[in-house]
Amino acid sequence: MIEVKDLHKSFGDAHILKGITTSFEKGKTNLIIGQSGSGKTVFLKCLLGLFDYEKGTISYDGKIISDLSPDAKRDLRAKIGMVFQGSALFDSMTIAENVMFPLRMFTKQSFSEMEDRVNVVLNRVNLPDAHKKMPSEASGGMQKRVAIARAIVNNPKYLFCDEPNSGLDPKTAIVIDNLIQEITNEFSITTVINSHDMNSVMEIGEKIVFLKNGFKEWEGSKETIFRTDNKAVTDFVYSSELFKKVRRMYQEENQ
Repeated sequence: MIEVKDLHKSFGDAHILKGITTSFEKGKTNLIIGQSGSGKTVFLKCLLGLFDYEKGTISYDGKIISDLSPDAKRDLRAKIGMVFQGSALFDSMTIAENVMFPLRMFTKQSFSEMEDRVNVVLNRVNLPDAHKKMPSEASGGMQKRVAIARAIVNNPKYLFCDEPNSGLDPKTAIVIDNLIQEITNEFSITTVINSHDMNSVMEIGEKIVFLKNGFKEWEGSKETIFRTDNKAVTDFVYSSELFKKVRRMYQEENQ
């Protein structure tokens, strides 16, 4: 579990995060949502330790990050997998080499051991024959699956995904959502996803944290988000005609 208490972050005079308190549960897909400028990207980077913050605590399974020694922070980093918004694959490396990269960085495994692990995770994301391809030869959906394979190759306890469906068509986005949720449940990972995609919220939103103007405005699940009367949430959720129709259907069914 990841716990956040009274988190504040500023850049100069701009107060970005304003006292956020929440938690992200093990074995669940936890989503951070909100409009552009809500603070969700800064929040994610604070969780990852990429940004320092002025006040508050972030703890991983009871251990406060700011209290850890440099060696302990490095050990924690080895337990974190990251799926970047644009996949962030190395163009000069094959898909197998991309996936192997965290093993080279964080483990002392032999090359044959690393190869075996790469085979396992590429099979898990349904890319058993992609080893020798270059990223430029892969579709957007395939690149995301490679990014997920790389993120889980080191058996992480924590998985972070930054807009994993960015640039994907709706059908492929659902495939990626389902894959992330399957892996989260299968390996009991604490997964945190930064997203603005309401389709993802409704597909895999087991825990949802909604940010607005740097505040935690609301939190709940995909089952409860349609029942809230929080105006900021409803304005965000029902900004499209599709979800307005879904809400009307939900209300009619529950009258």
